[in-house]
Amino acid sequence: MGHEPHTSDDGFERLPFPEYARLEALVAAATPYARLQTLGEVSHGHHRYPLQALVFGSDDRTLPCVGFFAGVHGLEKIGTHLALAYLSAFVGRLQWDQYLRNLLQHCRLVTVPLVNPLGMLMRRRSNANGVDLMRNAPVEAEHNRHWPISGQRLSTRIPWYRGRKNAPMQLEARAIADFVQTEMFPSRYGLTLDLHSGFGATDRLWYPYARTVQPFPYLDQARLLAQRLRITHPYHVYQVEAQSDSYLAHGDLWDYLVDLHVAANPEGERVLLPWTLEMGSWLWVRKNPLQLFDLLGPFNPIRPHRYRRTLRRHWNLLEFFLHAAANHDRWGN
Repeated sequence: MGHEPHTSDDGFERLPFPEYARLEALVAAATPYARLQTLGEVSHGHHRYPLQALVFGSDDRTLPCVGFFAGVHGLEKIGTHLALAYLSAFVGRLQWDQYLRNLLQHCRLVTVPLVNPLGMLMRRRSNANGVDLMRNAPVEAEHNRHWPISGQRLSTRIPWYRGRKNAPMQLEARAIADFVQTEMFPSRYGLTLDLHSGFGATDRLWYPYARTVQPFPYLDQARLLAQRLRITHPYHVYQVEAQSDSYLAHGDLWDYLVDLHVAANPEGERVLLPWTLEMGSWLWVRKNPLQLFDLLGPFNPIRPHRYRRTLRRHWNLLEFFLHAAANHDRWGN
């Protein structure tokens, strides 16, 4: 049975497609424990959707902070599903888990589980304007060997369209950039995890940079985190690398934010480590080639048992990131 559209006084509709309906349910359940922020609103035709963010924990923005983001690319639904599943369980635990409540007195969790609602509604990688939100920041790669994957300005009909040169960032990308700067830049230690799928048959954990093969300023801390991940989960499945090891890209939002963070933090007293989980969806296609005939098939596990297995496979990574941020000062060297 489908969902009925909500119609506002000005005639706009919000058709709660499954992911957005689940987001609304999460927001309702989280209200006693989190602060809701509306970062903006995107509309197309008669459809309008607010961009929803949740902030858990203390009001002290200098505390360690972890940020979970998903749904940047509308076709990659599994990232949003993983984020929503984890966050729903997180909220459920807050009802009875005093240890988790105590943890949130010493750290913060911020999240935007569905960055690109119109892209997900319309079943497209880009937003409603045809712009790839992860190619849209004002950042230029040092090489363009992988055109058009690196980003292109030729046409919205080709994936990875960056938007017009010198145009303002798209509303969704700008909203995430502003949110991270406000909620995470003051933190003495910040970790972000951006959930994606669709590249290769290996699950990769990428750290910056995407625009250059040069090391990014917080590389030592990234390597230390990778070491702690190996110790904590010695049989983990991830290939940990700089994104530039796979390909270079223009307009990467996390490259843009790292550079802004470095400029705002000249003494190096604060750390921001953005990570991307790139789930290797080609493995699902290899096991079920018929997925290639489904628009969502190259990016998502279609069969129910593989879907459930994927959620189980990456659950511990989100939990690790939360505890790694909260206990960053106890890692040692």
